[in-house]
Amino acid sequence: MAVEEQRAGSRVSRPEIRLVRRGFSDPAQAVRLLAGPGLEGLADDPVLLDALGATADPDLALFGLARLLEAADEADRHTLRDTLTTSKPLRDRLLGVLGASTALGDHLARHPHDWHALVTFELRDMHPGPEDFRRALAEGVRGSGQEGVRRPADALRIAYRRCLLAIAARDLTGTTDLAQTAAELADLAGATLQTALDLAAAQDPDAARACRLAVIGMGKCGGRELNYVSDVDVIFVAEPQEGVDEHEAVRAATRLAAALTRLCSDTTGEGTIWPVDANLRPEGRNGPLVRTLASHLAYYQRWAKTWEFQALLKARPVAGDAELGAAYIDALAPMVWQAAARENFVADVQQMRRRVIDSIPATELDRQLKLGPGGLRDVEFSVQLLQLVHGRTDPALRSGNTLEALAALSRGGYVGRADAASLDAAYRFLRSLEHRIQLHRLRRTHLMPTGAEDLRRLARSLAPLINGDTRADPVAALQREWKRHAVEVRRLHEKLFYRPLLDAVAELPPGAAGLTPDAARARLEALGYADPAAALRHLTALASGVSRKAAIQRTLLPVMLGWFADSADPDAGLLNFRQVSDALGRTPWYLRLLRDESAAAEQLARVLSAGRLAPDLLLRAPEAVAMLGDPQGLEPRRRAGLEQEILAAVGRAGSTAAAVAAARSVRRRELFRTAAADVLGRLGDDPAEALDAAGEALTALNGATLQGALRACIAGWEAEHGDLPTRIAVIAMGRFGGHELGYGSDADVLFVQDPLLGSLEQDAARAAQAICHELRTLLGAPSTEPPLTVDADLRPEGRSGPLVRTLASYAAYYRRWSHAWESQALLRAEPVAGDEELGTRFRLLIDPLRFPGTGVPERDLLEIRRIKARIEAERLPRGADPTTHTKIGRGGLADVEWTVQLLQLQHGHELPALRTTRTRAALAAAAEAGLVGREDTAVLDAAWVLASRVRAAVMLVRGRPGDSFPGEARELAGVARYLGYGAGHSGELVDDYRRTTRRARAVVERLFYG
Repeated sequence: MAVEEQRAGSRVSRPEIRLVRRGFSDPAQAVRLLAGPGLEGLADDPVLLDALGATADPDLALFGLARLLEAADEADRHTLRDTLTTSKPLRDRLLGVLGASTALGDHLARHPHDWHALVTFELRDMHPGPEDFRRALAEGVRGSGQEGVRRPADALRIAYRRCLLAIAARDLTGTTDLAQTAAELADLAGATLQTALDLAAAQDPDAARACRLAVIGMGKCGGRELNYVSDVDVIFVAEPQEGVDEHEAVRAATRLAAALTRLCSDTTGEGTIWPVDANLRPEGRNGPLVRTLASHLAYYQRWAKTWEFQALLKARPVAGDAELGAAYIDALAPMVWQAAARENFVADVQQMRRRVIDSIPATELDRQLKLGPGGLRDVEFSVQLLQLVHGRTDPALRSGNTLEALAALSRGGYVGRADAASLDAAYRFLRSLEHRIQLHRLRRTHLMPTGAEDLRRLARSLAPLINGDTRADPVAALQREWKRHAVEVRRLHEKLFYRPLLDAVAELPPGAAGLTPDAARARLEALGYADPAAALRHLTALASGVSRKAAIQRTLLPVMLGWFADSADPDAGLLNFRQVSDALGRTPWYLRLLRDESAAAEQLARVLSAGRLAPDLLLRAPEAVAMLGDPQGLEPRRRAGLEQEILAAVGRAGSTAAAVAAARSVRRRELFRTAAADVLGRLGDDPAEALDAAGEALTALNGATLQGALRACIAGWEAEHGDLPTRIAVIAMGRFGGHELGYGSDADVLFVQDPLLGSLEQDAARAAQAICHELRTLLGAPSTEPPLTVDADLRPEGRSGPLVRTLASYAAYYRRWSHAWESQALLRAEPVAGDEELGTRFRLLIDPLRFPGTGVPERDLLEIRRIKARIEAERLPRGADPTTHTKIGRGGLADVEWTVQLLQLQHGHELPALRTTRTRAALAAAAEAGLVGREDTAVLDAAWVLASRVRAAVMLVRGRPGDSFPGEARELAGVARYLGYGAGHSGELVDDYRRTTRRARAVVERLFYG
């Protein structure tokens, strides 16, 4: 038994089996209907049964036919029966509609005489236009009062459905293609708007005499590519009639526009035609419904956003005063075609597309035909983006219709012929699928149904568009075809804007786009490249030739260019990619990694275009790209593992210099790991969490590097002089001791030594001095590896004092000469390398100084405040803005840290939680103890985190440290991107920084200065 028979069940009669074989799902119901009123004698008519079986849903078609025949009067019923058996074109059109649309079947059951509308457009070559629809609607409205119709609004709805019936019949029987059907639907919408406007004018003749009103179609209506059910987007523009005050004319036009909207949008006994949506007007729903042409121009010249010009691309007069509508289009068109020259144009368009996708509920994402990835909007956005960029100089591209524009882009060489054909086919299929879904109940939806019967009806309806045999399992065939087109759309959407750039510089097969150098430069400029000519040279170097490397690069670069363009500095991203590829292009794993691991390619693109630090580190050893392909490759490493690797590398080296160089090499690789993870947001979702993680990683890395370098220097000294006569410990200070290092921070340290029993102090001092001096020299020496500057200026007596002291010498100095600022500096002292036991003894030595048992004497408190005030007055660099200097500026790092440290000095002896080297931990402990209010704590913490993140961003972007915001626009944009601000919002970052630090300064004034 066939699949259809199995669906119906095994116990069926012979007539039912014939029906099952024709596609009926409920043969018993079909037998009853065929025996019912109106269908007598047709049950055995093979022509009618075959025609029913050819519909999308034979059961639905038969049910609708039975209802129609039952509702028709005797004469009409006889005419219809005769037509069904003798006129194949009409039979196919009527049954095609009934088998696909429950809503149109309902309409025919209410208005059975309307089946005659299918005869109106009987000739296959007849294409009704706006005037045909206007005549049909006007006749319907004039006939109100007939057939029980009492209201013009209802008459308009009935006439509209009658026209829609004819369009659907032509569509379902293949008389028209998708483009013609969508154009007819748009023409019908325009005719409906005009008829509604005529009705509104008849109801308010004073308003009609006071103004000229034009209705501008937008969106799919403007582009003559409308759906069966859709909001009809419009903009209203008005001008006063001669002798009428402008304000009075606008008020009159507003009454007409509102009445038109109600006639189309309100629900009556005949339902709704469709909502009229005027929210694309200037200022959206908050703006006036109607404006004059001058008011429209003023708005678009001063205030309009990029998306508003993109929307105007489809603008077209559809109703009302034709001359005024044409004037509107002529006045705004120049602005539309210069929109691509706006700053951040491509970024704005792409960001709008991302927002659309992000707004889709997760439960609908895989069912969205319009908005989802690989959906209709992907096609439309790609085409519109290319139109706006190249339409500036090529008028042939200025069409509001997606398929016409795509064809023009292909003819002009902006899109490859094969890609354009593939995109055209996918768009036609997806739109046809959307049409069939909407046609069923005439409801606005873009979601793929999930019910088996719905899917079966769709599959049968779209069988001519589906590749392969649909008879065995039509639903599976439909799903395969849908997914195939969606995947193809997504692929082309990602490459369409970028691939032709390669075609402009590479030798590609016939069929590729022939983008001219000027057009390529225009596209690169629109993407945000500051030097399009240099970018084209890089593309030429990467993609030209017939080598395997060039072939893979041509596959990679379209999407890589998109990722670069999504950054603050696309030029740097492309240049860095070329340099990395030049260094690694002959390495088999490199291009294979990027080709096969899309996540690795995207991460590399983002890292290479995020600033100078990470790319500079990568270019010194490009093989570090491999860690981007490892899911755990960017996880920060712990101190123990780092130290083990560094000490092993030091042990294998043949000299002290080589050993320290090996330690620096490991440090460079790990700096890249941390910087890349930071840029990619892999250190934590919360900014403060990510900042702490970066500080911990950098502190562990520098500590392990110092440990390795110290081991190397000691080994070198012992190889020349014998056993070392002392023990050495390295004490981290400042941000190093606080685990708060930034990428550009020096390693502030103190060196302490303790002579071994029986050793002479002079010998121990000379040995320690030599080792520590060599350690600082080798770690900071010019090299291909980034230097680690070891700063010991916080030692007793500063630069004038000995580099290394014994523990006893430190104790004597602090006992006799220590100043308040030194006790404050020791708050962040922590052993970091060398002899652990000696480091512990040093910590025990300094604890009484940094946490004095009686708190801070008044004189020391005054000295600390005086020093802080002097630093603010004298240390700020000349010309620096005190409101944006992250270190010394108002509300910056120094303000917060000195405030917290003062609390530690005052209360650390009695509150163990305050005895920490970390600023944020100490601030939290102070809040917990009630020393700082919760609100003040939040203000100080926010300022400290933001200032620290700005410093980190400056180093990542510029590749060198800085305490102020960059003055160069691209660098500032890169800092803003790192901090989560979108393109064009750098000014907001600076404003937010000033606001945050201003509040922090007010807290500091109260807590620190009293």
